[in-house]
Amino acid sequence: MDELSINNKRILIVDDEVEILKLLSTVLRKEGLNHVYTADTGAKALEVFKEVNPELVVLDIMLPDMEGYEVCKKMRETSMVPVLFLSAKNEELDRILGFAIGADDYITKPFSPKEVAYRIKAHLRRSNYVANAQNESHEIKFGPFTLNEDNFELRKNGELIELKAKEFKLLNYLAINKNQIVSKESICDKVWGEDYIGFDNTIMVHIRRLREKIEENPSKPKFLVTAKGLGYKLVVKDE
Repeated sequence: MDELSINNKRILIVDDEVEILKLLSTVLRKEGLNHVYTADTGAKALEVFKEVNPELVVLDIMLPDMEGYEVCKKMRETSMVPVLFLSAKNEELDRILGFAIGADDYITKPFSPKEVAYRIKAHLRRSNYVANAQNESHEIKFGPFTLNEDNFELRKNGELIELKAKEFKLLNYLAINKNQIVSKESICDKVWGEDYIGFDNTIMVHIRRLREKIEENPSKPKFLVTAKGLGYKLVVKDE
């Protein structure tokens, strides 16, 4: 994706502090991101979201009418657009909750506006990479599973399995590297766009949830196995 196409992407910023909305809007426009929309409540955010169909959302957790978590859940009902949470909370539990709901990034306040702009650009480039991969191959088949990258669906022997956004991204990355050990560091980088430090529990939570959905016996996984001390591997025997 070239810079011109990045700059044409629509971005929605949601925060109840007018100063933050103005600051981020100004910095993003200086960085060439020309289509920035803002909202100061959850209800307004959902209204703007529906109207402009943004390609990335920066979402504050503490809003006057509802939590950002709830706003993200409603957005996830119709869209897989990248969502970057803003929060004054820096506890691991809050980060895990955000990612479990479907966030793609978690930025704590106070933050560097320029860093936020670069993170936004990184997510836009990553989204485009996924889109290009989908154009080349819309489905990934492994064992009894079919992963459809167009509509973010997973089926096992034709039966639909519901996945959350981050679960889908994690399984998609493992499927691309099936029968290969994938390190936790690599998972953090490719799925969360973050350094590994502090993400061990987050990864384990998502791996456990995936096993509960795809394995007959999650306690004795046949497909999504642990390579002790190394990472995880999606095992496919019937290539």
